[in-house]
Amino acid sequence: MYGNFGQRAFPAAGRASGGFAKGRLLIGLIMAGFALFSYFRSSVYNPITGEKQHVSISEDQEIALGLQAAPEMAQQYGGLHPDQQAQAMVDRVGESLVRNSAAAQTAYPFEFHLLADEQTVNAFALPGGPCFITAALYSRLQTEGQLAGVLGHEIGHVVARHGAQRIAQQELTQGLSGAVVLATYDPNNPSSQSTAMIAMMIGNLINMKYGREDELQSDNLGVRFMAEAGYDPNALIGVMKILEEASGGGGQPEFFSTHPNPENRIARIQEAIQEAFPNGVPEGLKQ
Repeated sequence: MYGNFGQRAFPAAGRASGGFAKGRLLIGLIMAGFALFSYFRSSVYNPITGEKQHVSISEDQEIALGLQAAPEMAQQYGGLHPDQQAQAMVDRVGESLVRNSAAAQTAYPFEFHLLADEQTVNAFALPGGPCFITAALYSRLQTEGQLAGVLGHEIGHVVARHGAQRIAQQELTQGLSGAVVLATYDPNNPSSQSTAMIAMMIGNLINMKYGREDELQSDNLGVRFMAEAGYDPNALIGVMKILEEASGGGGQPEFFSTHPNPENRIARIQEAIQEAFPNGVPEGLKQ
């Protein structure tokens, strides 16, 4: 009798396990569908880039995020630089770029900050308008045009809403990765853990791909904004060479780690310049 009881119990456990697996799969599919629906329904047109993009937050929310994060980001680089003359230079060039380019068509309250860090070669922008350049990078720049190239690139990130796009992309990849993990993970099967790791790796690769595309687009926008503000966009090529020299053949400067640098980046900048000035860059632009 006990034997018969055991024979009936094990198949029942198997059916229960199969039911749980199907339940996980169904919930995973629902999660994936919701993540995709949420991502693709949030489509807006960006008049500066001329593209539709997927963002999950408003411009006002971008501005609030940037203002909230700016003090903490500045502290990570030693705070603001005390040299008021250098800060005034950064302000003047940045404000000129915004005022005389398509960036003026946006509602973002741009701010430009020189950071005290004299070791880390970097520049970056936060959603909504705060733009930063470290003293380590600023001190390596040789002309006003090169400073315009750095700031124009960062302004490009803001107006292209790359921060908002990245938030939406992360929400999507987290939703899809979570769905895969839920649908495939089995605590009784250690091999299913590798599937979870693969799902997370795929998410990271997707975000890396978007990161490279964002950088190339910001380079193109930087060329455009420089030209509109009266700067010679060839200065941006000089910035790329300065950054290469700053790497010293060893570890890349932080600018490259946060701003991926494809091998053809200078070539793409040259293409953007050719597109902006098919008859050649005119004389008289600020260097």
